[in-house]
Amino acid sequence: MTKILLTGFEPFLDYKINPTMQIVEALDGIKIDGYAIVGRIMSVDFQQSAGQLKQFIEEVKPQIIISLGLAGGRFKITPERIAINVKDGEPDNNGYTPVDESIYEDGADAFLTNLPIRNMVNRLQAEGYPAEISNTAGTYLCNNIMYEGLVYAQQHEGVHAGFIHIPASFELAIQHGKIPGWNSQDLVAAVKLCIEETVRATNH
Repeated sequence: MTKILLTGFEPFLDYKINPTMQIVEALDGIKIDGYAIVGRIMSVDFQQSAGQLKQFIEEVKPQIIISLGLAGGRFKITPERIAINVKDGEPDNNGYTPVDESIYEDGADAFLTNLPIRNMVNRLQAEGYPAEISNTAGTYLCNNIMYEGLVYAQQHEGVHAGFIHIPASFELAIQHGKIPGWNSQDLVAAVKLCIEETVRATNH
């Protein structure tokens, strides 16, 4: 059966819960039109997470790679259009704080996703979920992992890769106190719709 690698992250910074973990756990093992979802969780560590993604890809050999990240403060599901070759921002969970660093010294400045992000957004909106394409995945771990996935996709014909940012869950929003949140079941359902649209596009 063809595989989909779905990744999430552990908690980080002042987010004591990361709903991407719950989504990945909920969808792990689900089958969609001949594709099996394999869920994996990554460390919020610039060095470790890149290696973890490569290891997961080697183990799973996916045709589709979808990574999820928490965008605390966003209130829509936002598939990302582009990843840039930059590491910069807040400290990761091991205290590493890159400033203006390249992910790959000789890498392309940026890669565009080859996931059907417009189809995703249209489907989500049709189903009543707030959604829009995002044109910045930032320069933190989310962008870093999106870039790594797209490097692999560039090197392997037929592989589709990209990144989806999600809002906080209600549980996290209440705990944090200053960000909007979604029902966890809606977060899972919305990501599943995005995966369905990707499978549909890949099969055609």
